[in-house]
Amino acid sequence: MKSRKGLLLLAIILFGGLFFAFRSSGIGGKDILMTQRQRLLTEVGRILEQQHYSPKIINDGFSKMVFKKFIDELDGDKSHFLQSDINVLKKYETTIDDEIHGTVPIEFAPAVSLIYDQRIKEVQAIYRDILSRPFDFSKDETTVLDGDKLNYTANEEERKERWRKKLKFLTLERYADLIDQQEKDKDKKDFVAKTNAELEKDARAKVLKMMDDNYQRIEKTYKEEQRFDTFMNVIINMMDPHSDYFPPQEKRAFDERMSGKFYGIGATLGKDDYGIKITSVVAGGPAWKSKEIVANDVITKVAQGSAEPVDVSGYDTQDAVLLIRGNKGTEVRLTIKKQDGSVKVVSMIREEIVQDELNARSAVIQSGKDKIGYIWLQDFYANFEDPKAHRCSEDVAKEVIKLKAENVDGIVIDIRNNGGGSLYEVVKMVGLFIKSGPVVQVKEKDGKVDQSTWRDNDESVLYDGPLAVMVNEFSASASEIFAGAIQDYKRGVIIGSSSTYGKGTVQRTIPFGNRNDLYSTRTDLGAMTLTFQKFYRINGASTQLKGVVPDIILPDAYEYYKGREKDNEQALPYDEIPKTSYQTWSNNYGVDNVIKKENEKIKSDPSLNLLSSNLQWLSQNGELPLSLDYNKYRDRQKQITSTVNQDNSLLKIKEDMNVSELAVDHDLFYNNPNTQKGEYYKSWLKALKNDMHIDETVNVLKEMAKTQVQTAQNK
Repeated sequence: MKSRKGLLLLAIILFGGLFFAFRSSGIGGKDILMTQRQRLLTEVGRILEQQHYSPKIINDGFSKMVFKKFIDELDGDKSHFLQSDINVLKKYETTIDDEIHGTVPIEFAPAVSLIYDQRIKEVQAIYRDILSRPFDFSKDETTVLDGDKLNYTANEEERKERWRKKLKFLTLERYADLIDQQEKDKDKKDFVAKTNAELEKDARAKVLKMMDDNYQRIEKTYKEEQRFDTFMNVIINMMDPHSDYFPPQEKRAFDERMSGKFYGIGATLGKDDYGIKITSVVAGGPAWKSKEIVANDVITKVAQGSAEPVDVSGYDTQDAVLLIRGNKGTEVRLTIKKQDGSVKVVSMIREEIVQDELNARSAVIQSGKDKIGYIWLQDFYANFEDPKAHRCSEDVAKEVIKLKAENVDGIVIDIRNNGGGSLYEVVKMVGLFIKSGPVVQVKEKDGKVDQSTWRDNDESVLYDGPLAVMVNEFSASASEIFAGAIQDYKRGVIIGSSSTYGKGTVQRTIPFGNRNDLYSTRTDLGAMTLTFQKFYRINGASTQLKGVVPDIILPDAYEYYKGREKDNEQALPYDEIPKTSYQTWSNNYGVDNVIKKENEKIKSDPSLNLLSSNLQWLSQNGELPLSLDYNKYRDRQKQITSTVNQDNSLLKIKEDMNVSELAVDHDLFYNNPNTQKGEYYKSWLKALKNDMHIDETVNVLKEMAKTQVQTAQNK
């Protein structure tokens, strides 16, 4: 099964209204359930066709896309269904649109489920038979696990062969781990060495347990009802990556995550062909503090302290969450596989995830005679239901005021990994740095463009000095509006990866059915998010698909990761509208010359060129077939590890920057009554000190500050 949620799904919903699509009449027997499903499906189809910003016509062509995607969701690596199964199901290929419109009964998803149940039972017999015999890791074989590069197997024998190679690779991974572990343990007291044959048998036993756990959970937690939820999600997601369906259980889980009222590691999880993945890390949480866990790490094992780890390969996301969450102060150990292939065990102590640790904060970087202010912003947050709650524009303004009191020569605003948030807060934040003017344009599905609502009307400027904004490929939605506006006004320099994420759409949430209670939007039939607007930069360009291209581009570890909006087939296209009237910043501190000089420097920097070359190699290496020969497998892993270690070194500067807390924040860091929070702030400061991207940005601001001084002297 593939992931049912796209990257940065609800985290980058900009803003939106809320209404109930329809009320259900209660839950009863099978007939009532099917009637309820039909009502839900038909209502979803109606909303998509009538209210989506750019709806696809739900016809036979749409039906064919849903047909392929739904089967792909259930069997992403093409190891279950046979080609004959697909041929049998072909009769539904052009009838799914009729099911959505309610002119024929729902038959496709139930028919797929019947075959799926049968194949699941068969596959269990296949893998148990294969794992009952030893593997020969001296044979020169390879395998491919990416279903996009494979066809469905033609017959039973071909399917068994595909499974043999898949299981052999899984066993080889564990066999190599066991050999490494034995080498580490050889000097321990009472150590008893095992033969390679015994280690291979142990490795097969581990894979067998993992497979049994996996298929037991499929049978228990991924039943016909959950498959229908997947079917619904595929239909909605076919319109665009950010229109999505949340069944009741997932909606509850999402609300729980948003509340932060649980004890865990401070990370959200997702699932794809490779297993349970970290989709995002909450700043200040145990995962963030570990400095070892980032988005897209795959969790392979979970252990409760020193207890035997549980292999979660193939687990459902919610099952993995149950293992990772626990009581306050208890230890959880995650075995994670990085995107480069390396494996680490990370130990963490569970904590309550405190949301105020996401709030904006700042530091001072002393570089020679120059003092640079640094502001970190993880989200464009706002809680309009609570007037006392923090809002990012107000918090950033407070940090700017504190930095001005420190007499800084320039300010960096770091919105790397910032998935977005409130459009209103973006407008307010841009207004801190410009006199007045439009910030973003919003276009309705009827083509009407709003150029007047989303503008800063305050002529005052809180900060008028040199400014730089740091972005990366995970800077999305509201972050792209902010960076784009600063760039369009020529108010500052944008620095980062080759482009930001590329989300230029706006969603609203639509619950279905009856409320579960009076105090939430949870309902008995779940909810959907619907794309209903697009936003555009004031220069008329959309951030959709292309994102914002920085003025100065620096290589980073995820440059070649295919996770931007442009990598999704269903993404809405890029387009442009007429630019609106705005006045660029009068004093840009020699920005053009600084940009040219820095780009020339980067182009000729051997270390950065080596980093780019290494990152490209790792990306290309990940596309190659996997060797099932032990020696070739180990050689490849050594090469990956060596390259990753070199990259980690290149991404850090040789001599730490002089980074310190602001004077007014000293007690927050060093005399905090909450010891853990104080330690967290200190660790945050420490992490800034060797960040190559921050160091380069500081150098750029120093050049801008120098130009500012020269300009003042000439006057």
